[in-house]
Amino acid sequence: MNKLFILFVLCCTFSFAQTGIIKGQILDKQSETPLPGATIELLNTENPVGVTTDMNGYYTFENAPLGRQNIRVSYIGYESITIPNIVVTTGKDAIVNVSLEEAFDQLDAVVLDTPTNKDRTINKLATVSARQFSLEEVNRFSGGRSDVGRLAANFAGVSAPDDSRNDIVIRGNSPTGLLWRLEGIPIPSPNHYSTLGTTGGPVSALNTNMLKNSDFLTSAFPAEYGNALGGVFDLGFRKGNIDNYEFTAQVGAFTGVEAMAEGPLGKKQGSFLVAARYSLVGLLGSGAGGTSATPNYSDISFNVDFGTGKFGNLSLFGILGNSDIEFLGDDIDEDDLFSAEDENSFVKSGFGVVGLNHRLNIGSKSYLKTIVSLSTSTNTFESDRFIDKNTPQERTIRYTETDDTQSRFTFSTLFNTKLSSKITLRTGVLYENFTIESLLRDREKQADTNNDGDPDLFTFRNTDESFGLLQPYIQGQFRLTKRLTLNAGLHAQYTNLNEQFVLEPRTALSYKIAPKHRLNFGFGIHHQQAPLPLLFLNEEINGQLVQSNKNLDFTRSTHYVVGYDVKIANGWRGKLEAYYQDIDNAAVEAFPSSYSSLTEGTDFAFDNDRVSLTNNGTGYNQGLELTLEKFFSDGYYGLLTTSIFESKYKGSDDIERNTPFNNGYVFNVLAGREFAIGKEKQNVLFFDTRVTFAGGRYFTPVDLQASQQAGFEILQEDVAFSQQYTDYFRWDFKFGIKINSKKKKLSHQFFVDLQNVTNQENVFVRRYNRLTNNVDQVNQIGFFPDIGYRLQF
Repeated sequence: MNKLFILFVLCCTFSFAQTGIIKGQILDKQSETPLPGATIELLNTENPVGVTTDMNGYYTFENAPLGRQNIRVSYIGYESITIPNIVVTTGKDAIVNVSLEEAFDQLDAVVLDTPTNKDRTINKLATVSARQFSLEEVNRFSGGRSDVGRLAANFAGVSAPDDSRNDIVIRGNSPTGLLWRLEGIPIPSPNHYSTLGTTGGPVSALNTNMLKNSDFLTSAFPAEYGNALGGVFDLGFRKGNIDNYEFTAQVGAFTGVEAMAEGPLGKKQGSFLVAARYSLVGLLGSGAGGTSATPNYSDISFNVDFGTGKFGNLSLFGILGNSDIEFLGDDIDEDDLFSAEDENSFVKSGFGVVGLNHRLNIGSKSYLKTIVSLSTSTNTFESDRFIDKNTPQERTIRYTETDDTQSRFTFSTLFNTKLSSKITLRTGVLYENFTIESLLRDREKQADTNNDGDPDLFTFRNTDESFGLLQPYIQGQFRLTKRLTLNAGLHAQYTNLNEQFVLEPRTALSYKIAPKHRLNFGFGIHHQQAPLPLLFLNEEINGQLVQSNKNLDFTRSTHYVVGYDVKIANGWRGKLEAYYQDIDNAAVEAFPSSYSSLTEGTDFAFDNDRVSLTNNGTGYNQGLELTLEKFFSDGYYGLLTTSIFESKYKGSDDIERNTPFNNGYVFNVLAGREFAIGKEKQNVLFFDTRVTFAGGRYFTPVDLQASQQAGFEILQEDVAFSQQYTDYFRWDFKFGIKINSKKKKLSHQFFVDLQNVTNQENVFVRRYNRLTNNVDQVNQIGFFPDIGYRLQF
């Protein structure tokens, strides 16, 4: 804290008039093609100045004052837009790309003035249950660990009361219902230590410094999104600086040591952007990640744009990451979240995606975009258990062995055309070819049929499968009147694994009932393939191992949404949404039981004894969400979100039960303040805080007597998810300082993020402990300070 005070004093004594750069590209929102000759004005200066875009839609302000600046972008016949709070520093150019919407009735000399809509999505065809988020938000909010998954936990409809993982529960859906997309293609879970079939993990492999403004959708998705029930993270990499070389060095408790470089490439306005990270959590001691074991992880991300020529624009992007951790029984604490004192476990995982992106503009109103990519996700887990530990008879046996590799070839192409100021059409097709190599052998809950004194090592999965998933779609935006807009489309989905084909209509209406009031309606049918760990499970039938779940159909979900948006005041907005989601075709057991595939996704692994499943399960999610947001202005911002919801399901016993994700309510309040300091007000002292309340997760109680007799955990499945953990509470507080150099293109940022300030003991799990022969409670991560520093030049 003394060092922070010294930095504060020093920055207050600086007196200089350094400037920065604002630049970017202006596009037509419907056709996504450049607008040459658009006017950009820098507003909050004594003498407002303006520039115009070149033939490719690019513009540059060379001497923009430091701090938060506002620009207004206008073009004849288009609705002008104001972009506030652009952060200008000496260390890095501020890249601001803007899309303008053509006026409903084309005008020759009149420009309509419209304020920016930060809550509107990048995807113009997304109307309801969707919003965009920015890199600045991810890095600004407290408790976020520079993780987009944890950022999403601030939004209405999202529940993430698990400090050890970044799984995203959207409107009561399992985290497995989330679709991750990068640069327009689906990708595996982009997390370190991820496992087959899951979408979350302890540490994100996505470098947030690489991301551009992206979209997060929670219901009734447009027709281009498929194979998902719960939500969509539609992410994109930003381009590197096309004019200057820039570098970033960063260190943080969770993000680790990081280096990033970017700059121009070639003579066609190409660029490169590359960043690499290596973990530091192992240096922080036990508790940093909920375990006393030492996690190691690293990743590298890149986006290389080769510029635009007569054959279009070509870019190469990708992420490569790996991680490993060893849980050694002699070093494990009793309250470790992930291991036991009588086991040695070894975990390795890898994640990778590499894609080639080609875009060809066809005239001034259309383009064709094609992406080819390869991705992979690997996970190995080996566990050796000590038998009669610390006795003369001590020995070890291989207890669990997992080796999973999912490889995916993806081809995507879409054609987008703007027929007029009122009609935009988009059609495309996505093809994915999956190759699954999966081995799972485990002794848990197995009998000793060979009489060697140990449970049998049964092979639950041993498969090498390949199958394809085809998703064609067509969608359009129809501006019926100045106030009424219709987005409608049709998505299809086919897999050759069981020859299933489905059609999914999607539609959304947006009606502007007054200048500051808007009503939205959404409807959509969505399907998702059963989780891969369930599809390829073995069942022993007549002495043969059979994959009895392989022909499971898609799970189906029908979404209904109605929303109301209001601009309460300048920089303020309110949003209210009500939704109902009906789910059927979920996988359940053939005999009466409480099991449903809708309850999977609460942990790293899936149930391995659910075989001969049928598609007779049902469920529903319903709720009401409120968002009150103060966009950054006058030095402060705020966000309040409240979700009240219900999530239920029925297994094959036809009894309605809570899903484990039926928290009932989630309340978030987040606020921040910035102070310009120094004689020239060019440095910034900032504060941010976040408070979360949520209902506890439902769980199935342990049958203690049966577990003690069996030596492993047995649950009371006849009363599945009938008990609830205590309510979740967490308070995070972040503060720091940004300093701009007085002589060079250089900036510094230092922050302290105090996570779980009150050291609240939120419940992680109550489970049978075979060592204590009792049901023990394990709590989530307590108080932890995340400290970081960033240097940009």
